[in-house]
Amino acid sequence: MMQKILIVTGMSGAGMTTSLKILEDMGYETIDGVPLSLLPQLTGRSDPLAIGVDIRTRGFGVSPLLEELDQMKAATDLDLSLVFLDCADEVIERRYVETRHRHPLAEDRPVADGIRHERQLLASLQDRADLVIDTTEMAIKDCKRILQGNFTLSDKKHLSIFVTSFSYKKGIPREADLVFDVRFLRNPHYDQNLRPLTGEDEAVGAYVRQDEEFERFFNNLKTLIHPLLPRYSAEGKSYLTIAIGCTGGQHRSVYIARKLHEWLVKAGENAQLQHRELTNRFG
Repeated sequence: MMQKILIVTGMSGAGMTTSLKILEDMGYETIDGVPLSLLPQLTGRSDPLAIGVDIRTRGFGVSPLLEELDQMKAATDLDLSLVFLDCADEVIERRYVETRHRHPLAEDRPVADGIRHERQLLASLQDRADLVIDTTEMAIKDCKRILQGNFTLSDKKHLSIFVTSFSYKKGIPREADLVFDVRFLRNPHYDQNLRPLTGEDEAVGAYVRQDEEFERFFNNLKTLIHPLLPRYSAEGKSYLTIAIGCTGGQHRSVYIARKLHEWLVKAGENAQLQHRELTNRFG
């Protein structure tokens, strides 16, 4: 039986401690700050491991870490994944200022300087990651959902689908596999009575459905997605994120995401729903 090992790394302040706690609750044995030279000694067990490694780790260096990872991936008895936690610079800076912690690379310089330096150092490590989680616009429960979706220890192999609405103004979700733009539909924002509401309200849904392109678009969307799901499962993918975007992430995308989720559940799929701009944020 292959030993499952997750190497969790990323930008300081992006949520590594929180992620390791989530993985611990999922059944992983978690270890933080292990010197790189000791990584090979942690293999050969049966228990799944989640190992936190970042710039605070003794002997840390991107090249030495990548060399260790290459050697570990070459082992036939290891199931190794590299998880990289990222976050927008301004959000990381705010977290450091609010907690009054010193950035590991800032020393006596501004926090922003340390963040820029760290991002340059870790660029090649992020490129090699099996999964990048951007916590900029993320609630803790959503970080948990992504980790559970990708690294569950359950023996049940069934495709988990996550549908999320979002605002293009705030960026496309980094974890999205499929992205659909619904900004061409009628916009309830310009109706004074509908503006305070969201796509969860029936009045908004009725307004969107009145668009002459709605029915054809939604039918085509289902026709596109339906045959893809068994193909993803056949390729061994355990987690699929479908993102629906509009301008503000309040009306059209919320309604379409809700309708898509309802269709997936009715079809017997394991699907979850979130409206990114309507939830609390990570950190």
